[in-house]
Amino acid sequence: MKIVTNIARAAAAAASVFPRPSALAGLDLLASAVAIVDGEGHIVYANAAAENLLESSLKALTRQKLCGLFSNPAELEHVIAQARAHKFSDLRQELILERAGREPLHVHTIASALDEPADHVLLELRETVQQMKLDREERLLDQSQVNKELIRNLAHEIKNPLGGIRGAAQLLEMELPPLHLQQLREYTQVIIKEADRLQTLVDRLLAPHRRPHIVGDVNIHEVLERVRSLMTAEFPAGLAIVRDYDASLPEFRGDKEQLIQTVLNIAHNAAQALAERIDEGDAQIVFKTRVARQVTLAKVRYNLALDLHIIDNGPGIPPQIRDRIFYPLVSGRDGGSGLGLTLAQTFVHQHMGVIECESRPGYTDFRILLPLP
Repeated sequence: MKIVTNIARAAAAAASVFPRPSALAGLDLLASAVAIVDGEGHIVYANAAAENLLESSLKALTRQKLCGLFSNPAELEHVIAQARAHKFSDLRQELILERAGREPLHVHTIASALDEPADHVLLELRETVQQMKLDREERLLDQSQVNKELIRNLAHEIKNPLGGIRGAAQLLEMELPPLHLQQLREYTQVIIKEADRLQTLVDRLLAPHRRPHIVGDVNIHEVLERVRSLMTAEFPAGLAIVRDYDASLPEFRGDKEQLIQTVLNIAHNAAQALAERIDEGDAQIVFKTRVARQVTLAKVRYNLALDLHIIDNGPGIPPQIRDRIFYPLVSGRDGGSGLGLTLAQTFVHQHMGVIECESRPGYTDFRILLPLP
């Protein structure tokens, strides 16, 4: 914290003139969000982590007051005022900062008054849930690897005897006496059809491990538009698909078809969960893209990442399966195969990314993070 404060003190004056002065460039490497506010509470500097945390660019943030971003600013204003009055060398406090239409921020706040300019305050905001997120991502990666090995081994164990069962049923059908052929053929056909159904299921389980990873330049908005057209064709009425795109996102290397399948699986699941709202005509799915900065994915730190959200206003994922939705054969609806999200997770991991879900009644958000060049 001393290092951060010294750097900020040395360049705080320049921060009000230059969007990101070179003296403060080192703060962009920090995982913690760092912001400097002036005597009136306006933001004069925010590092990359702060832009990511507050979901806005530095240019947009410098037009606003920091406390004005939250619906319960009293505690944060009190912390800033105490720091400005030099009541403490640095003031530390746990805060819950509420935002309209978004999840509240649970942050550990460190506030320090700057010597020059005298009325400026440096704030460091550390999400208390960040470590929990990293731990959860690590568990998901380990779980995904275990799932892949389990699925591969189980699928091969099932597939081998299936061919024998189907072949035996066909031979048995050929040996049936003509007198009872029609009656007994019904039973052999049940065996053959069920063997075919299991074969299809096994092929779907093995598909992501068999299919080659075809890498090329990918524009994520082309992927989303392709999914949007497919969804609009299948659900022409009652479902609105809203686009909230960041046009500045660069292209990246990836498998376009896998990404289309990933987004389509999630969007299709959302549409099926929205069946009642589609009938009422107020169902909505939002495709939202943003740039995330200084992100750790699969234990690797990236300067930039694609932050893709697929949001619906459906009933939410049932609590009893919320922690298991990426497990194979776990489904929240009758007749579901439970493979759509498992395949989506596999494809995202093949792109060195992570996928996570936040859900409550009326709001479900699948978030995909992929590294950008």
